[in-house]
Amino acid sequence: MFYGGGPYVFLPGIDVSKSLIYTPLLINPVSTAGTFVQGEKSAEYFIGVKSIKINEKLVKLNQTLLNIDQNGVGSTKISTVNPYTLLETSIYKAVLDAFGTALSKVKKVKPVAPFGLCFDAKSIGSTRVGPAVPAIDLVLQSESVYWRIFGANSMVAVGNNALCLGFVDAGKNPRTSIVIGGYQLEDNLLAFDLARSRLGFSSSLLFRQTTCSNFDMIT
Repeated sequence: MFYGGGPYVFLPGIDVSKSLIYTPLLINPVSTAGTFVQGEKSAEYFIGVKSIKINEKLVKLNQTLLNIDQNGVGSTKISTVNPYTLLETSIYKAVLDAFGTALSKVKKVKPVAPFGLCFDAKSIGSTRVGPAVPAIDLVLQSESVYWRIFGANSMVAVGNNALCLGFVDAGKNPRTSIVIGGYQLEDNLLAFDLARSRLGFSSSLLFRQTTCSNFDMIT
């Protein structure tokens, strides 16, 4: 994660700042902290996910859950505290169903907590951007602006035999409907442009044949 302007150069000489995609940072009018003063706004970073696609197919969701209501409930925020992305129960079930359908020909194995959908690891190939599974797109302010999650950030290896979809059920009434967790942020460049109230993101750096550990601190 970076704050302010670039360039952000990664070995071998890749300036990722030139290809960042931008989306507005949203203000939640109600603080999401454990304790707060009446009227205090949230200090966390929210973005406007409008829909979710799996394998480029729209997942049917309750759209009201994707917006921030007058009580500060709903929408999507970014968190480095949560290890995996949390989804409100109905969103979670819809995503699991759609992902399972997209991989209907792949052998499933017994789910391993806290995950709800796992596959036989030997039945899934590998690519530059992780396990060969359908991409998950978080569609933002328009159909052409989306955060694509590849297998490296969607699938978690559990033991020797299982690859599990790395999303967790947040329950029926969470304060925030979608919380993007740390695993989904790995090797994704996030640039917080607070002056312009926007977030720049890269999707997986693996696609550019580099990683966050290759950040060039000298250039």
